Amino acid sequence: MNRDGQSKAEYVKRLHQQVKENLERRTQQYEKQANKGRKRVTFDVGDWVWVHFRKERFPAQRRSKLLPRGDGPFQVVEKVNENAYKLDLPGEYNVSATFNVSDLTPFEDPADLRTNPF
Repeated sequence: MNRDGQSKAEYVKRLHQQVKENLERRTQQYEKQANKGRKRVTFDVGDWVWVHFRKERFPAQRRSKLLPRGDGPFQVVEKVNENAYKLDLPGEYNVSATFNVSDLTPFEDPADLRTNPF
């Protein structure tokens, strides 16, 4: 009787291990598929970026569809983490100076683009 209980316990442990490995493998597959085509963007302190005006965060600047959807360039003052950056934003915007990387676009100097067309 005791031997039968031990074999069932071993079977359940092996089953749990197989399920855990299967879940990890499927999660990696889902993650790979979801991240396909995404580009990792990072900025350093001192870089210049454009800010995207979202309607929720900048209601005064997005009151008409004819107004610009972004502004800049602004300089990165601090890197909060891989996904958030603090900018040198003027006080006229009345919003927090910390932005998600999805709201930022790298600024290329137009003079540099003319000298190097590629």
